[in-house]
Amino acid sequence: MNSGRASGILLHPTSLVGDSGIGELGAEAYRFADWLAAAGQTIWQVLPLGPTGYGESPYQLFSAFAGNPWILSLADLLPAEDLHDTPQFRTDAVDFERVIPWKTGRLRQAFDAFRADSEFETFCHQNAGWLDDFARFMALKEANHGVAWWLWDPTIAAAAREMQYHRFLQFEFSRQWKALKRYCAGRGIRLMGDLPIYVARDSADVWAHPELFRSDAVAGVPPDYFSATGQLWGNPLYHWDRLEADGYRWWIERMRAALDLFDLVRMDHFRGFEAFWEVPAAETTAIHGRWVKGPGAKLFRVLEKELGALPIVAENLGVITPEVEAIREEFGFPGMAILQFAFGNDPQAPTFKPHNYVRNLVAYTGTHDNDTTAGWWHSSGGDSTRTAQDVILEKARARSYLATDGQQMNWVMIRALMASVADTVLFPMQDVLGLGTEARMNTPSVASGNWRWRMRPDALEDESARTLKEMSQLYDRATPV
Repeated sequence: MNSGRASGILLHPTSLVGDSGIGELGAEAYRFADWLAAAGQTIWQVLPLGPTGYGESPYQLFSAFAGNPWILSLADLLPAEDLHDTPQFRTDAVDFERVIPWKTGRLRQAFDAFRADSEFETFCHQNAGWLDDFARFMALKEANHGVAWWLWDPTIAAAAREMQYHRFLQFEFSRQWKALKRYCAGRGIRLMGDLPIYVARDSADVWAHPELFRSDAVAGVPPDYFSATGQLWGNPLYHWDRLEADGYRWWIERMRAALDLFDLVRMDHFRGFEAFWEVPAAETTAIHGRWVKGPGAKLFRVLEKELGALPIVAENLGVITPEVEAIREEFGFPGMAILQFAFGNDPQAPTFKPHNYVRNLVAYTGTHDNDTTAGWWHSSGGDSTRTAQDVILEKARARSYLATDGQQMNWVMIRALMASVADTVLFPMQDVLGLGTEARMNTPSVASGNWRWRMRPDALEDESARTLKEMSQLYDRATPV
């Protein structure tokens, strides 16, 4: 028996290998699921799967409901002879500037050959509540040369065929993702998604429902480990009073859609539901913000009543108060711990040390916002507010605590989490591969160059799978035979 103990891997689909310049939901996704099963892993965590906007960030999406067409498998949409002239793309990173124009052409080619059937019509009918607005939004955005919706020419109308094109993309995304989900379930793997608390201003959600979002203030967080001026995200804040008056219907439908895609859902910036950092819209940094009360437990009581028990992981990092933890504990949501932060000056450092873990916890070596473990271990602290002396002390504490000479620090930290009492432990794929800073997925407060990392074609080696499986079995995290 593993008594509910599990381990898994954080890998966004864009990082999968393949010939199309970006990871896809095709053969290589199934191959990765097979690798997970061989490695004794039972959770595959991904980042938000929506259509990316500014900077190709999965946290700045054109829709809170739609899927990202760039990860559609072309091999499932076009005959092989139509893909023989695929350009030579980079294999270690996504070159969005080259990939997107090329893939758009192939997706439009697939749409030209598509003939609507009853399955497509049923999908459109069942998802009309968000799909029609999204299709119109994307058609209008393209007609206005991609500029933000508040800059659109009001005399331009959405073309019916363009709207149908975007319905087609979403239909194919749903079909491909759910097929992969079924395959993963058959291999004993649960899919874990990521639900950002906020939506992008330039999104179908804000465009179609402006009454639900504020224009006078934006979201962010106060000064922290990553930035002395805080993080100014720029996302519009919610009119929580209006959402409550409507019975939180928009949030119910958003969570329903997420639970249709995933077995588990990580709620990004969970503390924002208790209180959020409100920054006046005219500010250029997050310094001059203030904490404002959010909906608190009321929202989750409504969601639970409507949808049943919620398989949520609460991202409770940052400035966490007893009020935030009270909400999490009321619903039994596991919180998070980041082992990289356990040895420095982070206020949460004591709780991030494995000897202080509780069972109802999801522990990570690092996340998409951190450097890789190898990168962190060899860094001088330039990616954060740490001083050179802070870094020296941090490494000394880590060596002592983990009883290591610092060699193969990625496996040292993976083992420490595997051995912990935390029910769930997750590792970015970069840490399993022992990669350095060059494989980092995102650097907070840095606007460009993020979200590009991909596994090299030979990354899925048997040795790393065997090591993970041995640890999973040793520490009772493997699926019972």
